[in-house]
Amino acid sequence: MAAAAQDFAGLGGAIDVHAHYITPSYRRALVAAGHTRPDGMPAIPEWSPGSALALMDATGVATAMLSVSSPGVSFGDAAARAALARTVNTEGAAVAAEHPGRFGLLASLPLPDVRAALAELGYALDVLGADGVILLTNHDGVYLGDGGFEPLMAELDRRGTVVLLHPTSPACGERTALGFPRPMVEFLFDSTRAVAELVLRRVTERYPRIRFVVPHAGAALPVTADRIAAFARMSGTDVDVLAALRGLHYDVAGAALPRALPALLALVAPDRLLYGSDHPFTAAPVVTSLAAALAATDALDAAGKHMMTSGNARALFGRPA
Repeated sequence: MAAAAQDFAGLGGAIDVHAHYITPSYRRALVAAGHTRPDGMPAIPEWSPGSALALMDATGVATAMLSVSSPGVSFGDAAARAALARTVNTEGAAVAAEHPGRFGLLASLPLPDVRAALAELGYALDVLGADGVILLTNHDGVYLGDGGFEPLMAELDRRGTVVLLHPTSPACGERTALGFPRPMVEFLFDSTRAVAELVLRRVTERYPRIRFVVPHAGAALPVTADRIAAFARMSGTDVDVLAALRGLHYDVAGAALPRALPALLALVAPDRLLYGSDHPFTAAPVVTSLAAALAATDALDAAGKHMMTSGNARALFGRPA
């Protein structure tokens, strides 16, 4: 733990791009909607600004970009989704304002209602000063590459928005998860599915100013990229899948070592890596052990570690740690 903090702090203070927050009002909304075990997890984890700051100090994190994890705000009717998005975004912005420099905000949008999402996007960025947005991989089984989301993608592109992609349960998740929490396997495949569609439907090509962040060391993309590219060619599309994937950003939240990070580095350069803790859905002791492993890994040299922990995020968000 001390080694991780020393290494991360020595590199200028890490920026955590994949950190979640759970306010009391959001917890009440989850419980009221029956999400007491979100995505099959054992429980809704505890979170507070104080506990988050204590963990950040222990792991050498200067700034955490807060976001709401799955199931996001996309439950209830359209009015309820819009109201919940406004509530959690306002509360997240308040936490950031109370702790200057320590927290940023990736705002939630009330999808699949595109009109409401556009309204909330404007409010979050222009009024609350959010640093970007978080988008779940699918909404009621409809993935982000669907044509219905084009107006949102166009506006995100116009604004040059940072978009953290976050997996959620697929439509068939309860049957395919084998009785285990969906984050174990299904989240990785849902991220892979969502990114593949964004690439194959040329969303990343049409909207190059959207700065997509793919979670969990690229999920299954590092080991499926060549297969996706081959099937794209076989299907008659000229999309350069590998080039598109190399143009995205990737956080290393979760178990990135010993295998996922080296696989990802076979696909992208270190200037595409970002640090992520996935706290509080990843427990504090696990976060500290994973940070220590990243600090000690020989998969990256000192310059690569600096890029991963802070340099790339500072460039991406345009803000100092």
